Amino acid sequence: MEKNDDRPLNDGLSDDYVPRRFREGSANNERRPSSGEGRDERRPADRRSGGADGANRPRGQRPFYDERGRQVTPNRPAGNRSGAPFYKEHHTRPAADRSIDMLFGLRPILEALHAGRTLDKIFLLRGTKNSLTQDISDLARQANVPVSYVPIEKLENLTRKNHQGAVAFVSPIDFAPLDTLLAGLFEEGKVPFVLVLDRVTDVRNFGAIARTAECLGVQALVVPSSGAAQINGDAVKTSAGALNILPVCREPDLRQAVTFLKDSGLTIVACTEKADADLGQSSPASLSGPVAVIMGSEEDGISPDLLRLCDQRLRIPMSGQIQSLNVGVAAGIMLFEVAKGRN
Repeated sequence: MEKNDDRPLNDGLSDDYVPRRFREGSANNERRPSSGEGRDERRPADRRSGGADGANRPRGQRPFYDERGRQVTPNRPAGNRSGAPFYKEHHTRPAADRSIDMLFGLRPILEALHAGRTLDKIFLLRGTKNSLTQDISDLARQANVPVSYVPIEKLENLTRKNHQGAVAFVSPIDFAPLDTLLAGLFEEGKVPFVLVLDRVTDVRNFGAIARTAECLGVQALVVPSSGAAQINGDAVKTSAGALNILPVCREPDLRQAVTFLKDSGLTIVACTEKADADLGQSSPASLSGPVAVIMGSEEDGISPDLLRLCDQRLRIPMSGQIQSLNVGVAAGIMLFEVAKGRN
């Protein structure tokens, strides 16, 4: 008995032949009537949909995901009834927004200062003068928060939101007052071991130095309020969490801070190439007491004002041709020698 099949019995397939599974499964691939046919070839109701409207059921859309991997539903503009997805314009947030919490707007920053939140840095639009900006500047000065007056392009690079000419970064750590911390060390019977960083601006260098310092027993890290690396998420990550353990003292005047350390009985030791003695030639006894080590910036080392306050100037001996070390590596060598003498 002959099979009752839609497939033609000749050796080939006709031009308008469509397999059965495609004719039943997709309305877009439904077989069209020939030009001479007048009957209605509309697709019957889809039995799987449970109603007569099943034929008008929209096609399933491919899933969309945001930058964090979460599935989202794309928005469609009014009047867009087609099945094609509508892609909304997406702006990637600047890296600074992701690495650290950000505040923008005059009133939120002012309220954060009133609430005592630890701010790392404040940027104000250059040329703006009103009561709010004046209050922000006064409170920031009292809290030792650096304030920079920048052009509008700098603020637009930080955030695309309505910043009102004011952007601030919230520090991931709380800063410790140097005088209180030093007094606490002496009261607990500990021998102070302090590291002073003079204008170290690279975030990763700063984080690596903090990690090494914490491992070698440094009890406090002293940095200037301006001209230093921003303590953000990258710094905390590079430090392997050491910045959450090691107290950081932010001082508005680093020269006064070093003078205070010297008057408190600490030996000020500078690691510099402008030294008369190598690191191995120093007496271990001179480094066994209260000591503060100063490391200079990546560009020009320790500033002359701080060098004049130092009790010792030590140089790391090198026999290679480059005669230069990264500040993070130099800090590790210097701190190791001091820690070895203290132990």
